Parts: sequence; C-alpha cells; structure tokens
Amino acid sequence: MARLEGKVALISGGARGQGAVEANLFAREGAKVVIGDLLEEEGKKVEAQINEMGGECLFVRLDVTSQADWEQAVQAAVSKFGKLDILVNNAGIGTARGPDGVAATIEELGEDQWDRVMDVNAKGVFLGTKTAIPEMRKAGGGSIINISSIAGLVGGRTTAYAASKGAVRLFTKATAIQYAGEGIRANSVHPGVIETPMTANMLSNAEQRESSIARHPMGRVGRPEEVAYGVLYLASDESSFVTGSELVIDGGLTAQ
Repeated sequence: MARLEGKVALISGGARGQGAVEANLFAREGAKVVIGDLLEEEGKKVEAQINEMGGECLFVRLDVTSQADWEQAVQAAVSKFGKLDILVNNAGIGTARGPDGVAATIEELGEDQWDRVMDVNAKGVFLGTKTAIPEMRKAGGGSIINISSIAGLVGGRTTAYAASKGAVRLFTKATAIQYAGEGIRANSVHPGVIETPMTANMLSNAEQRESSIARHPMGRVGRPEEVAYGVLYLASDESSFVTGSELVIDGGLTAQ
C-alpha cells in the first residue's frame, strides 16, 4: 500500500473499464486522482466510489482531442490537489470496422474512420503529454504512461488502430528522450486482449472469444487489473530508472 503516497495523477478515459480500475488502484495506493472522460455519469460514479472509500478523486469532462479540454483538466488537477505528478494517457477507441463487421482493410477504411482513430488514440496522447509537461516540470519531475497495444508492436488487419498505437509507442520514446534530463519519464504499456467494455462486443461472440483465447499461450484473455498493476509500477518511484520502455502485458501472445 501507499506506493503512490503524495502523488497526484490524471487518468484519461477513467470513467469505466481499464481506466476506472487504474483510478481505483491508484487511490488505494495513496494517490490523489483526477479522471477525465466524456462519460460524465459514469465518471461521477467512479469519483463518488473512490471518495466514499476514503480516497480523493475529482472527475472532469475531457475530450482528449481538444487542447482546451486538456488545459482545463490539468488546471483542475493543480487547483484541487496542488500539482501534477502522473499522467496516464489511457483513453482510446477500437479498430474501424469494414462492411463485414470485422476490422477494415486498407481499401475498406474510410478517411473519416482513419482520422477519428488517429485523433483519439494518437493526437489525444500528444495533447495530454504536451499539456501536462509544464506542470510536471514545476513539480520537479513526473511519470507519463501511455497505453498502447500489442497492435503497436506487430502487424495485423487493424489498420488505423495499429497505426495509432504504433504512433503512441514511438511518441513515448521521443518524449522520454526529450525530457529525461528534467526527471520526466515516459513509458508505454502494450496489453493483449483484455476483458473491458471496449472488447465486450468481440468477446461476447463465442467464436471470436475462442479465437482470442487461442492466440494467447496462457490460454485466456487478460483482466484490467493485470494491466493496472503494470501501470502502477511505471507511475511509482519503483520505476525511477525506467523511461522510453515498453511494458508488454499480453499472456505471451507476442512471444510466439
């Protein structure tokens, strides 16, 4: 316990799924947490849940594609809790679908679909990082954790999604190099298939679920808590010499 005592964290996409699990874990480990999301009702429920258990949490409305929203979210964190130490760029959307309901090929992918996935998954990480860094500098350093995917490491049919997550991977390394001297670390996390609302439709299909399970040597898909503990490590001072790295949490999928 108390691995994040005295820290202030901002988590995008924190209203449900993996982001909500991260927020609850961070609060249990002593962090003051700001969660940003477009899902206001769900976000306020997470805020209340954390505060009722004795933690400190603030929900803010955040469209990660908006610079103004990011500025307001970071300012809310600083106004409420005095500083910002940790940023988790967790918000994201899934792959664009083709006419057959599966991941769109390059030829099937519409320009608007490409733009939407890149805006949320890549531009959102850029804007969050850009906005958080000045406050981390004031705090004497910080940790940025960007949620990428195994799709950011290996190829596949998820065209726009893979491109966006690959962008997150290398943007993270650029951030790490540029700000290491200021004590600001940046690392990416690459989950396999995790049981979250984003994957619910896919995993509710028996055939697709079995296919997903078969891809993982451990014989199952992952749980959001298993990703959250990796994010916790990167957010904590335990990883003080870790920057520009990739933490793969995929049940052995990419080891094959």
